[in-house]
Parts: sequence; structure tokens; C-alpha cells
Amino acid sequence: MKKLLENLGLAEYYDKKLTLRTVLQIDKNSVTDVPVQSLSDLPWLFLKRLMLLQRTARSVKFSSSDEAEDSDWDDDQDSAESGCPQSVNPLDILTAVFLCSDTILQQEVIMKMSMCQFAVPLLLPNCDNNQITLMLWAMRDIVKKYRPHSLSDPSGFVEERIVLSDLPLVSFVRLGRCNISKSETLNKLLSNSQQHTDTFVHFNMDCGNVNKKISDGLVEMAWYLPCGNKNIDVFPEPIAIANLRGDIQNFETQFSFLCKASTAVFVFFESQRLDTQLISVPSQKSTPELFFVGDSNNESIKATVNKLNLKKSNFIFKAKQNDADFVVKIQSKLQDAIRDINHKMSVVRLAEIARNLGILVDEDAEECQCAKKSVDEIISKINDIVQFKKEELPLHGEILMKLAKLEKEESRLKNIGDKDINDYRKYLQNEKNKLREEQRSKNISDTMSCFISAISTPERAYFLKWLRIALENRSHEVLPQLRELYKQKCQDDCRNKQEIVELDKKISNNSLGVEHFIREMSQLYEAAVSLSEEEPYRKQMERLPRLCAELLLDGFSLELLDGDSSNIPVKWLSSVFSELNTLVESKNRIMVVTVLGVQSSGKSTLLNTMFGVQFAVSSGRCTRGAFMQLIKVADDCPAKLNCDYIMIIDTEGLKSPELAQLDNSYEHDNELATLVVGLSDITIVNIAMENSTEMKDILQIIVHAFIRMKEIGKKHKCLFVHQNVADVSAHDSNMKGRQFLLEQLDEMTQAAAKMENKLEFSKFTDVMNYDTKDDFYIPGLWHGNPPMAPVCIGYSESVYGLKKHIMEILKKHKSYKINEFLKWTKDLWDAVKYEKFIFSFRNSLVADAYMKLCTEYNRWEWTLRKQMHTWALKAETKILNHGKFENSEKCTIEAVRCHLQPEAEAELSKGEAEINDKIKSYYKQGEGHVELVENYRQDFINSAKSLKMELSNSIRNKLDAAVSRRNGMMKMEGIKKTYMDMMEKKVLNLLKDCREKKKDMSVSMLDEAFEKMWQETVSTLACTGLEPQDIKTRVLHCLRKNLEPRGSSVAQLFDEVKDLNSHGCEKFIAYKDKTGLSKWWHKSHIKLVQEMSDNLIRDCQVFVQLKRESKDDYDDTYTREILNMIDERLQANENLKLKEDFELSLKLHICGYASRNFQDIHNQFIKVNNPQTALGNLKKKYHSDFTDLYYERDQCQKKADEFTTNCLKPALERYMSEDMGMKMADKMMTGENSAIFGSRATLQMSVLKNLLDESKFETYLRFITSYETYVKAFILDKIKKHFSEENRMITLEEKILDAVIKEIQQEIEEAEKDSNINDIKGFIQHICTKLQNKLVIPKDAVDKISTLKNAKKKFAEFLQCSLNDMNKSLKESFKARDFQSKMHRLQTKPQDVVFKQLQGCGKQCPFCDAPCEAGVETHRKHFVLIHRPQGIGQYRNHDSKKLVTDICTSLVHGNGNFKCHDTNDQWRPYGEYDKIYPDWRIDRDPSIDASAYWKYVMTEFNEQFAEQYNAKPAEITWGNITKTDAEKYLF
Repeated sequence: MKKLLENLGLAEYYDKKLTLRTVLQIDKNSVTDVPVQSLSDLPWLFLKRLMLLQRTARSVKFSSSDEAEDSDWDDDQDSAESGCPQSVNPLDILTAVFLCSDTILQQEVIMKMSMCQFAVPLLLPNCDNNQITLMLWAMRDIVKKYRPHSLSDPSGFVEERIVLSDLPLVSFVRLGRCNISKSETLNKLLSNSQQHTDTFVHFNMDCGNVNKKISDGLVEMAWYLPCGNKNIDVFPEPIAIANLRGDIQNFETQFSFLCKASTAVFVFFESQRLDTQLISVPSQKSTPELFFVGDSNNESIKATVNKLNLKKSNFIFKAKQNDADFVVKIQSKLQDAIRDINHKMSVVRLAEIARNLGILVDEDAEECQCAKKSVDEIISKINDIVQFKKEELPLHGEILMKLAKLEKEESRLKNIGDKDINDYRKYLQNEKNKLREEQRSKNISDTMSCFISAISTPERAYFLKWLRIALENRSHEVLPQLRELYKQKCQDDCRNKQEIVELDKKISNNSLGVEHFIREMSQLYEAAVSLSEEEPYRKQMERLPRLCAELLLDGFSLELLDGDSSNIPVKWLSSVFSELNTLVESKNRIMVVTVLGVQSSGKSTLLNTMFGVQFAVSSGRCTRGAFMQLIKVADDCPAKLNCDYIMIIDTEGLKSPELAQLDNSYEHDNELATLVVGLSDITIVNIAMENSTEMKDILQIIVHAFIRMKEIGKKHKCLFVHQNVADVSAHDSNMKGRQFLLEQLDEMTQAAAKMENKLEFSKFTDVMNYDTKDDFYIPGLWHGNPPMAPVCIGYSESVYGLKKHIMEILKKHKSYKINEFLKWTKDLWDAVKYEKFIFSFRNSLVADAYMKLCTEYNRWEWTLRKQMHTWALKAETKILNHGKFENSEKCTIEAVRCHLQPEAEAELSKGEAEINDKIKSYYKQGEGHVELVENYRQDFINSAKSLKMELSNSIRNKLDAAVSRRNGMMKMEGIKKTYMDMMEKKVLNLLKDCREKKKDMSVSMLDEAFEKMWQETVSTLACTGLEPQDIKTRVLHCLRKNLEPRGSSVAQLFDEVKDLNSHGCEKFIAYKDKTGLSKWWHKSHIKLVQEMSDNLIRDCQVFVQLKRESKDDYDDTYTREILNMIDERLQANENLKLKEDFELSLKLHICGYASRNFQDIHNQFIKVNNPQTALGNLKKKYHSDFTDLYYERDQCQKKADEFTTNCLKPALERYMSEDMGMKMADKMMTGENSAIFGSRATLQMSVLKNLLDESKFETYLRFITSYETYVKAFILDKIKKHFSEENRMITLEEKILDAVIKEIQQEIEEAEKDSNINDIKGFIQHICTKLQNKLVIPKDAVDKISTLKNAKKKFAEFLQCSLNDMNKSLKESFKARDFQSKMHRLQTKPQDVVFKQLQGCGKQCPFCDAPCEAGVETHRKHFVLIHRPQGIGQYRNHDSKKLVTDICTSLVHGNGNFKCHDTNDQWRPYGEYDKIYPDWRIDRDPSIDASAYWKYVMTEFNEQFAEQYNAKPAEITWGNITKTDAEKYLF
């Protein structure tokens, strides 16, 4: 035997048994049809096929080149030699599998064999230790349903466990060798002419002729069970058949057992062996009656018959009869024997005979008996199931029903009436607490103590099997009849609703299964966890979830949705999954497959066949609710399937709306379908063709669920399985059927979409990708008429094909971790419970996915902003340097501008395309459950487009401003250059004259000569400076142009404005005349408008000051930029409903102030840049140069210092002021502070944490009423803190400076090598030209450097030294300046950059002032994840004047009204808020409570808010909330 087990690869399992879990796990061979490579593949192929109910399961062989020799002997021959040494007899494989399997697997194998109508082992031999085992336990699970002819009720039936059935047993044995195949004859005996079944393995089957090695001595058992049809049934009453393998001479114990147990024994004999002692002894007894079956009669046989005194009538000879006549003769003899001898025996009673003969009984194992004892203890208490449930399982009956109703009412508030929402919620919570207290008051029953104790032991698998069997036995007494009656009542034309409701309740009350005990455990736990952690009762129950998690891993199913109360025990499931996550450690990824369909359509059987799971099928009770079971994915498979477990969910059958109305289950079916579709990666919609009309109604429920999942971006696959399609060409011939189904689905989609208010879905294909490949046609389960019908080959093959298709789909899906699945389940159940089927960010997984995508998008957007900032800086520098160091006649500044804009557009288009590619790639990779936010993909694409437009406009404005500035400077530079060239010429002429006098001139003589020349030259220069302009008028003109689109009313008001002199001189008052405003404009509104105005005016003043510090001349772009700032701010605050006259007064105020400052800037520019004044400023320089040249002093060092000080240093400082702010912002957003500034959400959380740490009312008020100002101050504070530590500011400054200095040094070295440069002026010109894309070098400062002798190399050395000195000097200044002064010098403020990047759209909820939390600036609707109590947004009760504590989501769900300035002080229903605020989406969800954070703020500062808002303090109903609670909410 050991050799055979080794060949079959089972040796390791002989001692360490093979388990069901191992057999059912998904491995590389589960869905592949790899040819058998060796004998070791045979047992696994047998088990795989058997689990799929394939009738070919026993026909497994290893193909070899040798073929088996023909033999005339049947399969029971001992000495027949097979010519196929590589083959194994199927019975040997079967025996080996049973010897190497644990008892749970044995039970499952026998169960599947029985369904396939295979004979099952009754006595299992073990030739290794010569022991025989009666397989009573293994047969315990077989339930058979049949209709004997003796039943008085022709429509009645018998349904019972076959081991308990008292039936006549007829045994078939062999004596010696016989030419007649006993097993083949048996198969014909049990089959009618229309339905042949190979119940027993015989010689002519695959490898049936191979010598048996270990299976001789095996006794198999089969049953003939009538269907009640006389034309079909072979026998009118049930019969048990036993078949002994091998010669009875070698297996006396087995033969003795059969003789004691049987009504009749048929001996297939060899004539020479008939006189054996084995025959003579039992023949003297009345039972069993022996029948002898031989090939033909002869003299030898006659002699033996006479000698032994055997009945001649008990001999059957085939002789020349055909098989049919021969079988009929045996059938006749068999029926006679059964009729004459009333000897019946159950398998349970057979065990007693076995024990007396020394045969082991598998059920006698200590573990099994110990478990049975525990079960007997429980069962002994069940006299009446209804009463037992009330007394022993009291926590989950009526109490749980009430709890479930309260939970849903707490969410839906359907019965609130005119009650206050907080008071009503408090009442519901108190009611729930009372029920929990009632649960706790009922001490744990003895039954539950016994149950929990039993599942805590190693024999729990036995215990649960025993318990299930025992409970089903009890249920069989009542349920089948009740279900049959229920079915009849539902089919009646005149349906009595009350009767059906009562029947349904009766069925539910009389149902008792293991799930009821687990349900009781869940309520014991849920009642306990509502207590404090220190309570002994709670500690006692804390071990229960782990027990249940272990059961899940062992392959037992767990109730997900309680079908009676339509409730999910969330706390219980959370703890079970948490324990499960701990148990599986890192192997915690799962995928989910679910089946939905009408009642009794074969859903559970389909799953059981496909995955080998063990959901309850119609054995007296149907599935209620939803159950889940885990299937392990083998270690060699996760890489392909991307998961470690597949969760299978089985559901109760959905009912048609017509039937559902009768027992009020339509709502339950809707909830069930939505829940399981939402949880599934693959949903199998099971359509039994005979129920296709009813299925049409069911489809609507399922389509509802699909639409809801589509709305939240849940990607799922739907497979339609059409059962009971008999024709083999069904897939082709059912094309019309598929088309009809699609039409039905389209019709249902339109109906469901209308109900869901999602009219964009008009076809089923709008909801999900549907392919006709996802239609599967499966024949009926049975091949023929049950109970003798085997499983249809087409059924098992089709189910196998479906399983392979499912595995292929799962390979492309992303798995969930167990904790993520739990989150999703909880949030989905919340959504179902609150009737909030179209939900989005209420769900934590969706919120996480959205935040991750927002964080990624922010990174992509920031990258493009940085790139375009750098590009724009170079472009501005190029324009501002135009014509300074090279001839500008060939290319005008306008031409440069025209060239740069398309270049910018090209860069932006490239950037937009890159972002879009990244969005596409992100969705394709499926990171972070991005499929859940599929609906927001377009928002991100639109945002990228919007970003491009924003940056394009910004760059266009910058280029226009640079062109204007450069045009203004070029004229002035031209005049200055003319003056300086003339003066330079005069100085050189004077130098020439002085040298020609050929005498040394003293310093005083030189001074006198220079002064005379200077005065003469200056007197000849014409005054050609810039003419002063009226800037105030130009500003007024810009304002007029800006207001032109506003219409005639504004034009009339503006016509009265003659100048800006009187505007902007005093503080701006938003509403000077407040008479009549109290009705329409509340004080709080005026305050908001005033604050907005003050902030805007302050920003404009800062802008003007920056322009003053730039020392550039005024340009009209300045005014346009200010007006643009005003327009943007007004648009951002459009909720304030500001009128045109207000806009005009605000713009006049700001432009009035700006015009005076711009006039002053212009006047100062003209004064500083007057050519004569500028020339006068250079007098000392010219005098110094003149003296040096006369005395031939070396001016290299001097000119090098002048170049670095007057040209390079200001250019460097300007560059750093432009670049530093962006670099600082980048450090904040991408460095260690990215946890704060990585996305809008993280910034928001950090701001709220900062507010909580300070806990000052004034700070909160500033945050609520002046959000932008506060957040910018917060960002600036973080910037200051970051850059003040570890000298980071100085380090960054030095890094930027070093990069530019290095570039300058490289250009000096290159200029030094250039042989075409002959003088220092050319040297400097070269450097300036090379640096003109980086630095804006002042032209007049360069022009001041006079022509010197050719001392290029020496000058380069001095210039390098001067550059180093300047570098040191600037770095010293970095250390000397404080943070504030450095920030003041920056052209780009980092806090503004960060805020702009993360502010979002800036809109605030019109009710509670919470800022919109959309992750991108461009979005279809504004929304807030968690709204604040409305009192924080100044809302008060109209009558009591108390601040409101409700939040927006509850109020828009209810029946309340509101009024404000937006409604013109008229009452409007909250439910119609979107008519007033169409850009806002506020979920109608009473389940969402205000966060602990804002509850704390409201409670802590209730009095201050009331005083500030001129209201009465709110009535706080939510109890004590601590600062710690508020902080926990943030993290």
C-alpha cells in the first residue's frame, strides 16, 4: 500500500490527513486542463472533478505508450494482469483518497459522490493494518428526497438523512471467478431503459481492468429511490444495495457483516467454488436469503446444490439470455425477497453489527463522540423550536428586530414628524440603550455556554457538523411542508396577504441553524462592547470574534446580513475581520464573488459546485440574508490572482415586487442587492429559465444596485447565468434570447434610472460594460428524473467553464485588504441603512482614494507651475534686456513678444498633455482604489485645462508688462547714451590736448581743465528728458474701459466721476447709508462685506508698494492688474450678492489711492532718470577716469569693482527676489512639510489642529470670517518656522547665489579665451550678452564704464576677485538681515504661492461657512465632507434666536425652512436649497453627524459665538465632548 500511496503522491497525507480546505483552495490546476503528467496527479484530478460534480471524476488515468491487454474476466479478478503498469484502478484511487483524508473531507467526498450517483464506501479496508472501517460519519450528510409508491398522498414525499432510513439491504458478492460482471449487472439493475448510470466502477470503464492493489475488501453502497412514477421507477420502494469488491473467501469479515445486515445476498459464483464452507453455514438461516448467479448450469452445480440442500429457485443462470432478460430476472427475484422478508436496516444500525464483528466505526472516534455529546446536550433542550429560541437564544429575536428598526429610523428619521431632530435622535439612542440593557440582563444561556465552549475545542469541526445535522433533522419535521404550503399560497390567484405574511413568519420562527447560534454570539458581543473596557462582562465576551475568525479560516460560512432582521452587526463584524486580519498576517488580500437571483433558482448549488463551498441548499430550508465563506488561494497562485483569499457570498432569493408586497420584503431585497453588488468584484446574476418572467421584475432591483455602484465609481463585473437551458447549442440558438434579455435590461435601466433621478442612464450598457461573452447557458442540474438522476455532465462542464472565466476576470481586478473590505462594508451598509444609495464622500475608502488622487494631482500641477514660473522669468528677463547689448534693429521688442507667446503656449500644451497622461496612467494602474473615484476623472482633466488657461493668461500679462516697461526705458536709455557718448568723446579730446602740451600738469591744473570742459559741454546739451504725464487721468481711463461691459446704469454713475482726486482718501465704508438695510442686509452680512473690502484694499496697497520699490516707470498694466485683482475677489465672493454700485464705489476708492501713488512713482522716475541730472551724477566718475588716464594708472581693479557693484550686484539681487519665493514654496510643498502642504485636505487638517492647540475664540472667529487671511498667516508662520531652523533660509539663499555666481565665472573664463575681444568694454559686453537670459543688468551702469586700454587678461583676474568679494559680501548680508526684511524684499511671496496652489475654489457653504473641499479648482459642484453646526455660520432659530446646532446634511433631508438675504428674507424649504444655491451639492443624509471637532468648538465657545452674532447661545444636546475627542477626529 505504501508504494501505491507514494506513486499517487499521497504518502505524506497517510498520517497527516488531507483536509477539505486544502482540496478547495485555488491553485494553478484549479482552472487549467493540464494533461496528467504522472500518477501523483490522479488523486487531485479525481478530487477536482468530483468537487465540480463531474461524472467523469472516476475516469482518471495516466496515458502511457503501453495499452492494457484485453481480458475476459471482470473487474473483480484477482489475477488478471493489466498490460498497463502505469495505470491505477479507480477504486484504488478512491480507497487511497479516503485513507489519506480527514473525516470532514471524507464526508464532503461522499456527499459529492452521492450527488453524482456514484456508489459510496460503506466498509473501507486498510490493508496496511488489516482494519476495516464503517463509514457512518462520512455518510451522515447525505439527504435524499423520494416518493415511494406506498405513500397515501400522491403529492407527498419523504426527505431524510439516508443513514437514518430503515431500508431493505441487498448485497452483491463474488465467489471465485465469474464470467458475468457483477458491477456492470448492478448498474443495469438500478437503471431504467431510458436512464443508464454507472453507479459502480466496472471492468469496461477507464482503467477498470487494472489490478486492484488496495481496494479489494471494499464494500460500496448505493440506493435505489423511486420518484413515484410507475413508468419510470424500477422498484416501487427504496432499496439499499451493497457491493463487496473481491472474493468472499478472502474477506470473511465483510461477508459475515453483509449476511447479518442484508435482506438478501446475491452471490456471483464460480461453479467449482460453490461447496465452500461460507455458503453452507448462512444457508441454514432464514435471513438473508441467498441467491446464486452463474453463467450456465451443469452437472457439477446440480450435485453441489443437492449436497448442500440449496433452493433451486434461488439460482439464476444467464445462459443464452440477453442482458435485458437476465437483469429482469434478477430484479424479479430481488423484489420477491424484499416482499417476503421484512428485514430493514439503517446505516446507524449497521454500526452495531460492525462493532460486534470488530469492525471500526469512524463515528466512534473520541473527538467525534465528544462533539456529539455536546450537541446532544443542546438538542435535548429542543422540544419546540420557537420556544427554544426564545429561552436559549433570547438576544437576537424580537430584541434584535427592534434594534434594527431603531438603527434605520435613527438614520432615516421617517417618523420624526415635527419633533426636534436632536431630541428625536436622543430618544432613539435611549431606546437602543434600553434594548442593549435588556440583552445584558439576560444572562448567557446554558445552551450558548455549551456552544461557545464546544467551538473553543479542537473538535469544533465535528461539533458544528453534528449540530448542523441535528438541527436540520429537527427542521425537516416542519419546514418542508411549510415551504410547500408557502409556495402554493404565493401561486394562488387569490392571494391572501395576511396568510402569506404569517406563513413567512412561521417559516422564520421554525428555522434553526448554526447561524442562529453565531447570531446570538454576535449579539452577546455587541451588547458587551457598549460597556466600558473594564467591565467583566465585556472582557468575558472579547474572545468571541477570534473564535469566529478561526471558523472562517476553517472553511465555515459566516452570516454577513441577518435575513430575519435585515441587519448587519457592524461592531461584531469589525472585530471578527480585525481578528481575521491578525490571523492571516500579511496574506490579507481578498476578492469577492457574489450570486444574486430569484428564490430556488439554484444559486447556492451553483456556488457549491463551482468552489466546493458548503452553503445551505434546499434540504428543508433556504438561504436567508447573505453568507460569506473564504476560499484560500494557494501560495503559488496569488501573483496571478492578486489575492490571498476569494470571498464567496451567497444570498437569499430575491422576490418579484408583486410577491414582495405581500410579505413586505421589497425594501429588504433592495438593500440586499445594493449591499452585495457593492461588495462584489463579480456579481453572478442567476436566471432560471422557468422563472424568466419573474426574473424581469427582479432585474429592476439588480439594475438599481448597479446604477448606485456606477455613481460611486465602483467597478464590477456582472455575469448572467441562464440555468436549465437544455440544448447543447444554446449559446448560438439563444441569440434572440440574449437580445431579448438586453432589451429587458435596457427597459429596467430606464425605469431604475428614473427612480434614482439619473436620467443619463438609458441603456444597460450605460451602466456597465456588458458583453454577450458574459452570458453563460447552463443545463439543468440533473440528467433525468431525480432522485436517481446523476448530475448532468453539461451542468458540471458549464459551471467549470464559468469558474475559469471568473478566474480570468479576477486576474485583471485589484484586490482589497481585509481591513479595506471591512471599511467598505461598513460604509456601504451605512449608505444602504440611510437610504442614501447615491453617495460619495461619506465613504471612507472613497474619501481616501480621492485624497490620494488629489495629492498626486497637486504634485503634477505644482511641477507645471514651477516649470512655467522659470520659463516666464527667463522670458521677462529676455524682454527687459532687449536691445541693451546687441543690435535691436533686426528684431523689434514686439517681434520678440510675438515669438515668446506661442512658445509659452507650446510649453503649456505639453504640460497639460503630461498631466492628462499622468491622470490616465494613474487610473490605469489602479493605485489607491482609484476606480472608486472614476466619476471625478473628468474634473481633474478639466482642472488641467483650466490650469493651462490660467498660466497662459498670467504669462501673457507678464510679457505685456515687461514689453511696456522696456519700451519706457529704451527712450530714456537712448538719450542717456547720447549724452554719455558725447561726454566720453570730450573727455578723451581733453586728455589728448593735455598730453600734447608736453609738460606735466598738476592735479589742480587737470581739475581746472576738466571743469572748464564740463561746463562748456553741459551748456550745449538740449533738455530732452521725458515729459511728465497725467497718470491719474490714465488710471481713470483704464477704469472706464474695465466698467464698459457693466451696462448703462454703471455708465451713468461713472459719468458723474470727473477725476479720482477725492477718491480713496479716507477709510472705505462698505455701506455708508444703512437705512432700510436691516431687512435685506443683516449686520453680519455688512461685516463680511467690510472685511472682504478691507482685505482687498490691503492687498492692492501691497501691490502698489511693490511697484514703488521696483523703481520702474508707471505702466497701464499696473492699473489693469489691480482691476483684475478686484474682479477676481468679487467673483470669489459672489455669494455676498454685491451690486454694481458697490463694485463701482470700491473700484473708485482703490483706483483713487493707486492713481496718486502711481503719479508719484512716475514723477520720481522722471526726476531720477533726467538725462542732465544723470550726467551730473557721473561727473565725479568722469573726472576720476580722466585723471587716471592722464597719469596712466591701472584701472582694471577699479572698473572690475564698478562692474560687480553697479551692474552684477543689483541684477543678482533682483534675480534672487524673483526666484527665492518660488523656491521657498517648493521646499514647503515637496519637502518635510509635504505632510501639511501636500494637498488641500492635509493643509485643512493642520490648520484645524493649530486652531485647537490655541483654543482661542478670536482665532476661530478670524478663521471662520476671514479664511484667506488666517490661512495665509498660518502658512507664513510655518514658512518662518521652517526656514528659521538650521539656517535653512541662508542655505537656500547661498545655494541660489552660488548657482548664478558659477554661471558668471564660466562666462568670464570664456570671454578671456575669446581672441575677438580686444578691450574691456567688449569683454563686459560679451558677459552681459551671455547673461541676458538670466539677469536684468542695468544698461546705463554698463555704459558708465569708459573705454580702456587692452588689458583683458588682467581685467579678467580682477573681475574674478571682485566677484568673489561680492559673493562674500552678499552672504554676509544674508546673515545680517532678519527674516521679515528678507520676506519684504521678495517679489513672489511664498505664502501667496502655497495658498494659491492649495486654496481650491475658495467657496464656502452658504449655511455653515465650511470651505468647499473639492480637491481641484475646476469641479462641477462645490461640496463639503463634514459640515459644521450651522450656528457657526451665524444661523439661528427664527423664534428662539438660539444658534442652530444641526448640520446642513440633516436639514436638507428634513422638512425645515430657512431664510437669508439670498432668499430676499423669504422662507424657503431646506430641501430646495439647490434652487437658491445651484452650484452646491449637500448630501441629503441625516446620518452624517457634525464632527466631534466642530461640536467641541461650538460647545467651548457657545457664549462667545452668540454674543458675536447677536444671538442666544445654542442648546447643546450632544453631551460632553473633550478636546481629546476633537483631536482624534483630525487623525
